[in-house]
Amino acid sequence: MAKKSKGSEKTTNAQGGEKEPGRLKQMGMVARIVRQQSPRTIPVAVIVALLIFAVFVGIGIWTGSWILWPLTGLPVALLVGFIIFTRAAQRVQYQMLEGRMGGGMVILQNMRGNWSVEPGVTANKQMDVVHRVVGRPGVILVGEGDPGRLRPLIAGEKKRVSRVAYDTPIYDVKVGTGEDQVPVAKLQKTLVKLPRNLDKAGTAQLNYRLKALPASMQMPKGPMPKGTKMPKGMRGQQGG
Repeated sequence: MAKKSKGSEKTTNAQGGEKEPGRLKQMGMVARIVRQQSPRTIPVAVIVALLIFAVFVGIGIWTGSWILWPLTGLPVALLVGFIIFTRAAQRVQYQMLEGRMGGGMVILQNMRGNWSVEPGVTANKQMDVVHRVVGRPGVILVGEGDPGRLRPLIAGEKKRVSRVAYDTPIYDVKVGTGEDQVPVAKLQKTLVKLPRNLDKAGTAQLNYRLKALPASMQMPKGPMPKGTKMPKGMRGQQGG
């Protein structure tokens, strides 16, 4: 999962913060969202799981292995049903985040793998914002907002990062549905497909040098639009 700054994590009640909900509660939250946005998903997942289990039971009856085949079929049926549900949940997440300010940041912060994400390394008064991602490809600057206004923001951040990145590749991605933009649903896949130019040690050294840079203008203060923070159960499933 992408590494986050300490300030972005929820704290326990003892520290005066909000506790993370338990896994079962998270799954319940996700199930309610999926049921609202895609009512047929859960019934389809259940029916497919029952059909698969029935096939295994039938094989058990036919072969005389009354215990072995049903016991084998139960976890297989549950796994297939769960995969159908999680893929639908991911599609719902992308639909809810598409077009929302901060949608790209949610995807970045929930990516699995050795990614380090610094949200809002630079921004402007119009709330166009650039996030910095460091991983095996090198440095990726991810912009959200108007493409024209993002151009100078990304150029300025590239110049700042190049001071310590040396010959490390610096990529830039603009989130959106327009020309030369990457939709939220394809953001994680786009980053994962970038060439791996660094090993783990090189990635760590690059992160160390970037943290030593003087702070740039941060994201303007104020609450993010409602709905940009998704339950953990709806995080991306792909590796980095």
